[in-house]
Amino acid sequence: MKKLLSGLMVLSLATLVGCAAGTNPAVGAWNIEMNTPLGAMPAVLTINADGTGSMAADGLGEAPLAGIMVEGNAVNFDAEVDAQGQTLVLEFKGTIEGDSLTGEFGSDFGAFGVTGTRQ
Repeated sequence: MKKLLSGLMVLSLATLVGCAAGTNPAVGAWNIEMNTPLGAMPAVLTINADGTGSMAADGLGEAPLAGIMVEGNAVNFDAEVDAQGQTLVLEFKGTIEGDSLTGEFGSDFGAFGVTGTRQ
C-alpha cells in the first residue's frame, strides 16, 4: 500500500511539473505600440490560453487573431483589420522575453516594428 501511495505521489508531481513546463509565455494582455508608416499606434493585444486572441486599436477596432503559434519564446499570428474601409492582413512574427514583446507586422505596405509589455 505504501508503494502504491508513493507511486501515485510521484506520478502526481510529475504531472504538475509537466503542466507547468508547458506554460505559454504569450498568454495575457499586452500593451503594444506599432510603428506604422503613419506614425506610432498603440493597441492592446490579448492572447488566451485556449489559443484564441484579439487586437484592439483606435481607428482599427477589434480584430480576432488567427493561427496563433508559440514555439519557445517565438510567437506568430495573423490579424485581419479594417483600416478605414480597407481590409489589411497583418502577419506578426515576434519574440517574448519575460514581460516584453518585440517583433514586426508584415503587410502589403511593408513591415513595421512592434514593441510591447504585458499588462
